[in-house]
Amino acid sequence: MTDRIIPGDRRIRVALIGCGRISRNHFEALSKVHDLELVAVCDSVEVRAREAGESQHVPWFTNYEQMLAQVPSDGVVVATPSGLHPQHGIAAAKAGRHVISEKPMGISLAAADALVQACDDNGVHLFVVKQNRLNPPIQLLKRAIDRGRFGRIYMANCTVRWTRPQDYYDQAPWRGTWEFDGGAFMNQASHYVDLIQWLVGPVESVMAKTATMARRIEAEDSGVAILKFRSGAIGTIEVTMLTFPKNLEGSITILGEKGTVKIGGTAVNKVEHWTFADYDDDDKQIEQANTNPPTVYGFGHEAYYRNVVAVLRGEAHADTDGRAGRKSLELILGIYESAKTGCDVPLPLRTAR
Repeated sequence: MTDRIIPGDRRIRVALIGCGRISRNHFEALSKVHDLELVAVCDSVEVRAREAGESQHVPWFTNYEQMLAQVPSDGVVVATPSGLHPQHGIAAAKAGRHVISEKPMGISLAAADALVQACDDNGVHLFVVKQNRLNPPIQLLKRAIDRGRFGRIYMANCTVRWTRPQDYYDQAPWRGTWEFDGGAFMNQASHYVDLIQWLVGPVESVMAKTATMARRIEAEDSGVAILKFRSGAIGTIEVTMLTFPKNLEGSITILGEKGTVKIGGTAVNKVEHWTFADYDDDDKQIEQANTNPPTVYGFGHEAYYRNVVAVLRGEAHADTDGRAGRKSLELILGIYESAKTGCDVPLPLRTAR
């Protein structure tokens, strides 16, 4: 990987492509991390590009290649539709920029692998945004698992009961399409698919059912997956975008031999249950770990960017690089294959999809 360490005596320059819904979280986080400087924005929709550029006081572009050519930067944040992440990331890598990709890093393994390869070939880092890993309650849960506090883990569950009305999908023609977005698992629940495999370990096989029950979209608005982990544990992921009348729950529950934990709230931001057979000083941190984010995106983007800075300064390893981002994408594609075929799907997948 790249040895081009950016010295601490200058700010790290970042450009952004994709000035839609999620870009506001990136702008806010970037403004709070002094080591980072936003230097340009780009969007194919001129009014969005202009509004973002003017609000952030940086040059704006509607042509991505033009932005890469005209504005010096160290990295590019890719916040475009999911199906475009690989091609935009590859263009940045070929221009010598580090790549900071929103989730998912792609919607096919072949495209994701091409992005990883391009970053490797050009000696740049590839970061994939998985900010929920950095929520304080999730960090406590990860530490409890790593310390063996659960003993043997028996069951794990992720539940995403949110709502996305039809007008959400109607705001952009790519939403809910197979080519550019995917459905509830690929888009809204991808962080939760990432969390369950990151916390409990590799998945051996998956069985799933999905449905498009109420939204006029190509992909699914609801689904359930049953996971068999290599450890022998069993897991479930339940996802719907049809909760009435608003987002209800984004949670993960771990049941083990010597512990039971549920991290809930609307976006894994609150410890709802925390019980272990043996005491640990972390138990005193439960209340202060709870947060109340204004949206389901949470507060993790700032911590995520601090890791990006530390990596580019040569002080840390990436919390979620391209290979880590690929694991959850592969599980999502396994879920889709099972739902399509009605069969139990072993992982890893036999061929890149």
